[in-house]
Amino acid sequence: MENKKTKIVLAYSGGLDTSVILKWLINKNYEVIAYVADVGQPDDFKAIEEKALKTGASKVYVEDLKKEFVDEYIFPALKANAIYEGKYLLGTSLARPLIAKKQIEIAHKENAEYVSHGSTGKGNDQVRFELSYYALDPDIKVFAPWKDGEFLSQFKGRTDMLNYAEKYNIDIEQSKEKPYSEDANLLHISHEAGILEDPLFKPKDDILKYCNSLKSAPDKETEIEIHFKDGIPIKVINKEDKTVKTESLELFTYLNELGSINGVGVIDMVENRFVGIKSRGIYESPGATILWDAHHDLEGIAMDREVMKLRDMLSPQFSEIVYNGFWFSPEMDFLMGSINKSQEMIDGIVHLLLYKGNVKILGRESPSSLYDKDLSSMDIEGGFNQKDSEGFININAIRLKAHKAILDKHKKKYFD
Repeated sequence: MENKKTKIVLAYSGGLDTSVILKWLINKNYEVIAYVADVGQPDDFKAIEEKALKTGASKVYVEDLKKEFVDEYIFPALKANAIYEGKYLLGTSLARPLIAKKQIEIAHKENAEYVSHGSTGKGNDQVRFELSYYALDPDIKVFAPWKDGEFLSQFKGRTDMLNYAEKYNIDIEQSKEKPYSEDANLLHISHEAGILEDPLFKPKDDILKYCNSLKSAPDKETEIEIHFKDGIPIKVINKEDKTVKTESLELFTYLNELGSINGVGVIDMVENRFVGIKSRGIYESPGATILWDAHHDLEGIAMDREVMKLRDMLSPQFSEIVYNGFWFSPEMDFLMGSINKSQEMIDGIVHLLLYKGNVKILGRESPSSLYDKDLSSMDIEGGFNQKDSEGFININAIRLKAHKAILDKHKKKYFD
């Protein structure tokens, strides 16, 4: 009687790397279950499923995760104003824990002992996947081919992989070499590696897949308003054509469309990977850029000053935790609780203008507004006694006067 094969669930994209890994694992006598996560990338999922089966997968799961991605990952990051190193809106980083979560669920359903992925040993994704796996199932076994000695000795470069694909009749029409690599989902598309590794290389406009270039964006303004409740967008209204979106996935997808048309959300940066390597990336995040700007602006009118100071201290920590792969961690649970508390009064409407890469805030309104027009006016006394400012300034000047006196005493003692 033939021994039962060990099951392994492979995160599968249909590209050259994961297709070769799929066949290689089968040839290592694993039963491979291919798992394809739909997080909004513009792929032909039917073709990917057929390719996985043709290559030898015993079963293929194609999971539509788009709504969960928006509700449980993108919007919580929005509430935190999460942005890594001042620029990156964490498009890839936020998708990985969701992909890993569903992969573990499939492994449990299939009684699979192993999970696997195609991430390299130099990048961030290996960390994000594997930390998520272990956080969700401490007993799971992970097979990471790009850290396996036998695999590395067999595949020293792309040519070896192409030759292997040809040997086993793996379709590589969809895997022709690009001058750089891309990762796409609902939140963004990234471009990195290859010719982009030169930080001085100036890519042409045709690198853009989601967004119009500034030159091709229409010479016409798009005016919209975004409604928020507890820091979450609940409605978008296009003031030009009266389009209204309220369902979370439709709302985010529509903002992606508007941002893409107007060339919003393209950045070029060099960032610090968790593994200690710097990398250059070009990111397109049209809808997220609009939402982040609108949300941050609304907080200006509806969030208490001291709460904002504390939350602004937490935001970089939140972003780093997401970037480094610790979405499922006690520190994230703690931070999320604090962030959610800070958002309880972030309700209102932000009015915006989109034009050739720009997001211009036109105004904001909130039922939780802490802004008092009369109190801040230079023309209306509004209950504020300006004479009180004299004492306020005198009290705050005590420390400065003392510091100056100490400096003068020090200079006289040592330099006279």
